[in-house]
Amino acid sequence: MLPGVSTYCLSQPKQDLQAIQRLCGCFEVDFRYAETFSPDKNYQFAKPYHTGGLEWVTAEESSDKKFVIQHLLVASDSMIIKHWREDWEYEKKDWWKFAHDAVWNRVNAGDKDVSGHWTQTVWEVDDAPRYQGSGKWIVNNGKTYWENTTDAPLPRREYTQRSDYNVMERMNRIIITDTGWVHEQDNNKLVRKDGLQDRLVAQEKGYNIYRKVADNQCAAAAAWWTQHRQFWRNVRQSWAGILEKKTSIHLVPKVAGKFLYQQLDGLEEQRLAGADLQQQTTATLLKYVEEPAKKGVAVNP
Repeated sequence: MLPGVSTYCLSQPKQDLQAIQRLCGCFEVDFRYAETFSPDKNYQFAKPYHTGGLEWVTAEESSDKKFVIQHLLVASDSMIIKHWREDWEYEKKDWWKFAHDAVWNRVNAGDKDVSGHWTQTVWEVDDAPRYQGSGKWIVNNGKTYWENTTDAPLPRREYTQRSDYNVMERMNRIIITDTGWVHEQDNNKLVRKDGLQDRLVAQEKGYNIYRKVADNQCAAAAAWWTQHRQFWRNVRQSWAGILEKKTSIHLVPKVAGKFLYQQLDGLEEQRLAGADLQQQTTATLLKYVEEPAKKGVAVNP
């Protein structure tokens, strides 16, 4: 074996771990999105979207094979909002693939080579599935980045306002920078119906820019998470137990007029612990999980 190849193979996982670790910390975040193209000459382009805030990103689990990273929005010293979660898993061979209309299917890599790949799984604020993508961390010309293309539901900034498309095909690129990191996106907004070819509604460019600041600016979020992390650890465990037994799921948006995160907030206020908490958490989640066939939704990946 060539010495250079051997050295690369041994050093690359360490570089991967360092890249993922650099996703954590206290960041000022700038979110920017703009639609760039539509094949429909009569299409009315959405107004560019721009917002920002302060975010605490902390590793709940970390090993050479898996990271569980929680994002928390710092609205103020007295108002912390649990945001999205991302898991990074090394050489994972099975994924939950988004189909359309709140349906996900479990798929297996089969003969696909996942050697050296890291799978990023993005979870909702209630830790429900959102999207997964697999790829390698690349170091080239002094730049470190990871990229993948995968399907996802509508983003939170649009799903309450739009119904003209039902799948966002996301090209995600995560770039490590001297000042933090950037999540660059090239997104296709698609209409997907079973048995038909996807129809493109519009394309979009996005940048989520994370600029590192002193950790003490996120001290309130770190303290808040210390008080709430055990409850959300139970939620993660319950979700893992449910998904392990499924090959396809359809998520119900509301039950008894409430979103899942509202039900979970109420459950946390009951201050349950141990087996009682786990049992009630699982029962709550199961209210929002259906078999796709019950809704007449196709399950073909």
